[in-house]
Amino acid sequence: MVQSYLNNHFLIAMPALADPHFSHTVTYICEHTPQGAMGVVINRPTDLVLGDLLEQLNIEAGDEEIARTPVYHGGPVQIDRGFILHQPLGDWDSTLPVSEKIGLTMSQDIIEAIAHGMGPKKYHIALGYAGWDEGQMEEELLSNAWLTGPADEVIVFDEAIEQRWQAAASALGIELNLLSTDVGHA
Repeated sequence: MVQSYLNNHFLIAMPALADPHFSHTVTYICEHTPQGAMGVVINRPTDLVLGDLLEQLNIEAGDEEIARTPVYHGGPVQIDRGFILHQPLGDWDSTLPVSEKIGLTMSQDIIEAIAHGMGPKKYHIALGYAGWDEGQMEEELLSNAWLTGPADEVIVFDEAIEQRWQAAASALGIELNLLSTDVGHA
């Protein structure tokens, strides 16, 4: 059996998924191995803005627009830690390359660069991440909790937050509001 990994893919919550952490979410999968998977939810805003985080880190924002950058809830694991999805990859202290263009960085140097207007061209700042133990994601996929498909950087960085869930499914040719929550077996 050939193992297929979902790095640089979307995990799109099915309409019936009731887990409060993941209902109506799109998660960008950053790493998927036999040991498990991790990703960042890209459509769950928080009440925080980057200025709030910078204040806690004693970093001054270069301007008010940067300070107003939204911060998102990336998932229920390590919610006190920042995770920055960004394009291009760049040369940061702690970056996991997810694709040839997109990286996930967890170091303060990228936050300082963003604060001073010298960060990556596009970025998505999240607190926390989503994680799955060995075999857990595969079990959830088999139980039809998720749709999967190749990630689209436009959806990650440019699509309006409230449209990302539908847009990710639409990229697969699926209209979420037409899906039935009834499951049958032949």
